[in-house]
Amino acid sequence: MGCAISGLGLTPKPTEDTKDEEPAAKYLSEEQIEMIKESWKVIQEDIAKVGIIMFVRLFETHPECKDVFFLFRDVEDLERLRTSKELRAHGLRVMSFIEKSVARLDHLERLDQLALELGKSHYRYNAPPKYYGALFMYVTRIMKQGYLEEEQNKRNNLVVSSRERPLKKNTAL
Repeated sequence: MGCAISGLGLTPKPTEDTKDEEPAAKYLSEEQIEMIKESWKVIQEDIAKVGIIMFVRLFETHPECKDVFFLFRDVEDLERLRTSKELRAHGLRVMSFIEKSVARLDHLERLDQLALELGKSHYRYNAPPKYYGALFMYVTRIMKQGYLEEEQNKRNNLVVSSRERPLKKNTAL
């Protein structure tokens, strides 16, 4: 994400052909945008922790991704990564980008420009697109988990609050 811990500024290797990729939807529906914004509110509450969790999970399932980060590439102990100040800082930068992206969902041309600049900086840091899908898969899963937790909390609160209220008896004459 345009920082000292990403790559070494080496010339990037050519990436695989992207013709097999699924085309992304050009536009999100209003309902999808609202769902993303609501889910993001939950993640914002502990944004640093989510950033760390996201990268640790990414490195657990795709250890080759660590090669892009020169400060992390030789770290085998994922517990050490969880307490890394550098990983926390990078996770916050990534989460900040996502936050900016969510804020621009209503202005797609601004979101496109933001993402384009991010892609250019990742080229300079030799962080090829083959890693992006895995990262955003985790972000999506965490956002979904947060959304579902909030939805369940709301349901639980409704059930609890309705139990706390005494039953009304019809006292009308």
